[in-house]
Order: sequence, then C-alpha cells, then structure tokens
Amino acid sequence: MKLFIFLFLLEIHVTHSLKYFYSSSSGVSNFPEFVAVGLVDGVQMIRYDSNTEKAEFKQQWMEKAAEDDPQYLSRQTNRLMNTQQVFKGNIDTLKQRFNQTGGVHINQMMYGCEWDDETAEVNGYHEYGYDGEDFLLFDLRTETWIAPVTQAVITKHKWDSDRSLSGHLRKYHIQLCPEWLKKYMNYGRSSLIRTGKIT
Repeated sequence: MKLFIFLFLLEIHVTHSLKYFYSSSSGVSNFPEFVAVGLVDGVQMIRYDSNTEKAEFKQQWMEKAAEDDPQYLSRQTNRLMNTQQVFKGNIDTLKQRFNQTGGVHINQMMYGCEWDDETAEVNGYHEYGYDGEDFLLFDLRTETWIAPVTQAVITKHKWDSDRSLSGHLRKYHIQLCPEWLKKYMNYGRSSLIRTGKIT
C-alpha cells in the first residue's frame, strides 16, 4: 500500500517517440549500402533497404496507413530511393573531407520527435554521424547546426545560411512529426506498449 501511495504521489509523464534511422555504408560486404527504418515507441514499423529498393511495413497495424492513403508505400519508396542516392554521394564527400580512400565507412542520420501525452511538450532532434562519431546536430532552439568536428564546419555554414531549411526542420519537428506520431500510435494502439519516464 505504501508503494502505491508513493507512486501515486510521483509525477509520471508518459512520452512517446517517432524515430527514423538512415545508414549508408561503403566497403561493407553482404550488407545493403543503404538502410532506413522507422520506429514508434521503439517498435519498428517500416523498413527500406537498397537491396529490395522497396519500403515495407513491419507491423500489421501499419496497413491502416495504406487504407487511409493507398499511395503511402509507393511515396515512401520513392522518397527513400532518392535519399539513398543522396547518402551515397555523402559518403564520397565525407571520405574526401576526412582524407580517406578505401576501408569501411558509415554515414548515419537519426531524426524524429518525442511527445509527452500529459504536458503536450514536444522535443525534436536531427543528427548526422560518420564512422560512429557525431558529425552534425540541429539545435531546434536556435535553429542552427552544431559541428562537433572541423570537417563538418563547411556544411554547418551552408545549412545555417539556408533559412528555409531551418524553418522546414522546425515545422517538421514541432508540428508534422508529432502529428504523424499520434496517427501511428492510433493505428497501433492495441499493440504498442506505453513507455513511462518519471520526471
């Protein structure tokens, strides 16, 4: 009984997340050059890779997205095929910046949002990594990029000067991402497990 009262007195906030991970590689055998996955509350719901060149639902409840929008999967496939080409070019650019020729190299991006269903607070993130280290991070508060390594400074200056890019990212992370998160949570509400963070 004491434990119940203690837990009742704690302020518990339940947060939900929508995260996307993109990864491209060079010099890795028996693995797709590009892989993209989407997760809702840590549950993979969509996947694409350069071998299949096709976006695929990983949860049955995502079929509701196709019912609501019959072009959903084909649009995701086309978008990710284009992203695959961009990431392939990025690897070449990054190898030049780091003065690398051969070997195994990995370029990654993680972006998404978290939404607190009690306070409605939204946090977004957009991060790039290269060979396991941070490369570029978007600061949503200042709408500027952070370059943890000198090889990223060129891109930071270019992207910081593009105000339409920062405005687009802000709108995505604050408005669109939480809207999609809520839609996906509605699709999978019977099977998604709520994750709680005690604050």
